[in-house]
Amino acid sequence: FKCAKGATSCCCRRVLYNQPDFVNVKSNLEIICEARGFQVIFLPKFHCEMNFIEQCWGYAKRVYRQFPVTSKESDLEHNVLEALESVPLESIFSIRSRRFMDGYQRGLNGKQAAWASKKYRGHRVLPESIMRELDQAHIA
Repeated sequence: FKCAKGATSCCCRRVLYNQPDFVNVKSNLEIICEARGFQVIFLPKFHCEMNFIEQCWGYAKRVYRQFPVTSKESDLEHNVLEALESVPLESIFSIRSRRFMDGYQRGLNGKQAAWASKKYRGHRVLPESIMRELDQAHIA
């Protein structure tokens, strides 16, 4: 929308968007998944560091790049399957994602959050002194 901030009745689109009948409606995806006993979680767009599945893909891609280069389709398929199977189930990457979320909540930008997440790999959350450490490391 290109409406003024806080406007609720400036155009037909905004009026309909704010009607109670439309505000709390579940998507077809949510309805179908919930009927089958699954919970749907919507993650922020363009923040792959907070998405566990993207983290697993990243792990698998790193492993895949370590295989010898080949152009045979059977080898390519085998290597992809091996790389996907290599992702350890116990490393679901939730702690890494949590460190990024903690960094964003503290006001860090993407570069700062990546640096802090790498530095504090063994921690669930970032320390209180993170802003001072970023200044000392000249990470803007």
